[in-house]
Amino acid sequence: MQRCVSLGAVILGSLLAGSGVAGIVAPSQSSEVVDKQAAPSVDVELVIAVDVSYSMDMDELAVQREGYAQAIVSKEFLQALRSGPNGKISVTYFEWSASRDQKIIFPWRVVDGPETADAVANEIMQTPVRRGSRTSISGAILFAMPLFDQDPQRGLRRVIDISGDGPNNNGDPVTRVRDEALAKGIVINGLPIMIKEPSYSTMDIDNLDWYYEDCVIGGPGSFVVTIKDRDQFKEAIRTKLLLEVAGRRPEHRIVPVAEKEPRVSCTIGEKIWQDRWGR
Repeated sequence: MQRCVSLGAVILGSLLAGSGVAGIVAPSQSSEVVDKQAAPSVDVELVIAVDVSYSMDMDELAVQREGYAQAIVSKEFLQALRSGPNGKISVTYFEWSASRDQKIIFPWRVVDGPETADAVANEIMQTPVRRGSRTSISGAILFAMPLFDQDPQRGLRRVIDISGDGPNNNGDPVTRVRDEALAKGIVINGLPIMIKEPSYSTMDIDNLDWYYEDCVIGGPGSFVVTIKDRDQFKEAIRTKLLLEVAGRRPEHRIVPVAEKEPRVSCTIGEKIWQDRWGR
């Protein structure tokens, strides 16, 4: 975890020194007409998809909300933002649990400085915390994909940022949906939350970070930032957003699932659910 945090500082320094932003160009929809030849208006279109399943306790959900709100207004984030080619990003934030349970906390917003960052942070914090049943990472990805077509901005990159504390156990197979998103030029990054010891009652698994690395994330520059300590929750979120704005990845590259066999079964969540409830 400390390696990721120090990396965030290195990335920020290199951006301020004038290094470019890596990434791919993906078309988006204008608020008036679709112009696929138009120059990108933001550096990244970022969909933040946050797990609110019952395996997350209320304290974790509150800390998670605070982590995103504080990260967006942090000095480091705003400095990285200003260092991009356009100096701004487009972001939307939704919470998810089961395959048909997603709630948008705020629709697309442009963040280009302290005032817009404060407005987004306030929207995150003012919405009541809620929880839902089941865990459908695939449902979150399916919900996120068409959101890019609703964004009036066009970004250099399109990124889905998924946080969660368990494997997919509901909805479509996660790898099939992940591959569908990758085919559209969308990058998926992960924030596996491993604060508590794996528990039968919460359907947690060992090596959730491996599961995210091999079954969930993908695309150019994709990465995982793992949270294993409650005290580092907010710092990890800030590091992850810095990496996404910078268009960079941690030093030690994750080998994508297409290049090797997954270390954890990508259907482990479905198997646990089937063994326990037979459906």
